[in-house]
Amino acid sequence: MASNIQFNEDMFSPAENNTIEAEKISRPSLSYWSDVWRRLKQNKLAMLGLILIILLTIMAIVGPYLNEYAYDKPDYTKKNLAPNSEHWFGTDSAGRDLFTRAWYGARISLFIGLMAAVIEIGIGIVYGGIAGLRGGRIDNVMMRTAEVLYAIPYMLMVILMMVVMKPGIWPIIIAMSITGWIPMARLIRGQVLQLKENEFIQASKASGAKTTWLLRKHLVPNTMGPILVNMTLTVPTAIFAEATLSFLGLGIAPPEASWGSLANDALTSILIGNFYQLAIPAILISVTMFAFNVLGDGLQDALDPKLR
Repeated sequence: MASNIQFNEDMFSPAENNTIEAEKISRPSLSYWSDVWRRLKQNKLAMLGLILIILLTIMAIVGPYLNEYAYDKPDYTKKNLAPNSEHWFGTDSAGRDLFTRAWYGARISLFIGLMAAVIEIGIGIVYGGIAGLRGGRIDNVMMRTAEVLYAIPYMLMVILMMVVMKPGIWPIIIAMSITGWIPMARLIRGQVLQLKENEFIQASKASGAKTTWLLRKHLVPNTMGPILVNMTLTVPTAIFAEATLSFLGLGIAPPEASWGSLANDALTSILIGNFYQLAIPAILISVTMFAFNVLGDGLQDALDPKLR
């Protein structure tokens, strides 16, 4: 149907030529962390890693309560049962439910990984920050000491400490933290050496600011990007180290469960064909390490100021 509307010049008016409005940037302003989150969401692999970590954490909390079986109660009438409708992950050589033990072990493995990462990062920030800020002879002595400790193989040091100490969660964390902080200290020292020549650091020093205040107010916030990336890569390293120790019999003592101890317990059952007992903790360890590593790579890209 044709329209009967007649257009004429009186119906239109010229647009205002506002130079100020024309020069405005239409993109809304974002804070630094909002922009980091926006770019992280665009990385599908990193978001997959974040979702997996959240799911693993939720299952570590609620998983042991999803059935009526206790993680430490053996039932020798149900030894080495394959996964079924009653025991979703099957049972081990003592008849204990592997579903409950796997998610109870997730608590211990994730807790050890997170606590070891937090302690290592805390020591590394303080040690590397002081070395970088002080400089000179103090820096040389501190970093040469760290290099001597770093020359000792990481796993060898952890194994030696575990032989001396009794098996347990905190002895494992302490053993991992003895030399695990050195890479973070070296990273923070390098960042501090770059930042301390900036004007705002020099102004704070001229105002009488102490080393601890400079670290807390200026240096740590400005190195938060590398710290977060390093933490996401430290957690899977600590989890794998705990699994290795438990696999060697130097970690979590039975009847406590961790992914490494579950793998160790499964060794005797492989010979009779119960591969699922080893596959379950191996898959959980692999998924966790994959999730933290891809999240760390995504954070590294999102926090890089060159990519903004």
